[in-house]
Amino acid sequence: MMYENILKNVSKCITLTQEETAQFTELLMTRKVPKKTLLLQEGEVCQFEGYLQKGCVRIYYLDENGFEVTLAFAVEDWWISDIASFHYHTPSSLYMETLEESEFLMLTPETKEKLLDTVPKFERVFRMLVQRRLAVLQNRLIHTMAKPAAERYLEFIDLYPTISQRVPQYYIASYLGVSPEFVSIIRKRLAAKK
Repeated sequence: MMYENILKNVSKCITLTQEETAQFTELLMTRKVPKKTLLLQEGEVCQFEGYLQKGCVRIYYLDENGFEVTLAFAVEDWWISDIASFHYHTPSSLYMETLEESEFLMLTPETKEKLLDTVPKFERVFRMLVQRRLAVLQNRLIHTMAKPAAERYLEFIDLYPTISQRVPQYYIASYLGVSPEFVSIIRKRLAAKK
């Protein structure tokens, strides 16, 4: 069933009736996206809140020198959006790029509002998603400022257990704020300890 995974994801927060399930799934738009596609670019207004059925996405921005700084990755069973741009209809400062062929179930601002009007309990789902994102960002900020790079790498592997086999090492280095060579050194040290 095409909606099995997203319904499991939602069921962690709320219980839906058959009618509510139908109302929800009717509003979802399916989108298949090739690898290396920009879903969002700086300056655009984000028009989606998407559940990732399959694939891998990188979220990044360009620093003052034009270098890409990776903020996050998303893999199967994650939701992605630029929350501020989506809700306030303001230009984004982010880029979102598929690193693998990806499949999404998406809501637009209009379909999300319709969903919240017809099935108000979805407010809880989206509130919990925002809380989870905020907790992840807080932890990332604290760990980036307070922990050594090797510890940050281990926490990264805990948060994204499959990413190191799925994305180039320089994206991981960008996420951790270190050089790709440093990530190689950390990996070698960890492999030697095993």
